[in-house]
Amino acid sequence: MIAWFGYVTIAVALIAAVMCAVQGLRKQAPNDYTMGATALVAVLLVVQVVISIIAPLAGNAPVGDALEFWMYLIVALALPIGAGFWALIDRTRFANLVLAVVGLSVAVMTYRMLVIWG
Repeated sequence: MIAWFGYVTIAVALIAAVMCAVQGLRKQAPNDYTMGATALVAVLLVVQVVISIIAPLAGNAPVGDALEFWMYLIVALALPIGAGFWALIDRTRFANLVLAVVGLSVAVMTYRMLVIWG
C-alpha cells in the first residue's frame, strides 16, 4: 500500500462525507455531486486493490495480517457501491446521510489498512 495514496483516499472520503451530510441536512435528494463523490471514493478503492496486488510483487509486502487487510479492503469497496445503489433506489435525503456515513466508514477503514500494511 502506498501511504500517500491512502491519505488521498482518506481525504477524498472525508470530503465526500461532508458534502453528502450537508446535502442530507439541507433535505436534498441524492444528486450528481453526492453520487459522483461516492463513485470517486469507489474508484480510488478499486485503484487501491490494484496497488495492493502489485505492491507485494514489487517487494512491499504488508507487515500486519494480510487477510485482515484484504477483508478491510473488500468491505471498504463494497460500502460505496452498495450505498450508491441504495441512493439510486431511495431518492430521499436519508440516502445522502447514508452516503455520508459510508464516506466516514471508508476513511476509518483506509486508515486501519495503512496501519496494518506498514
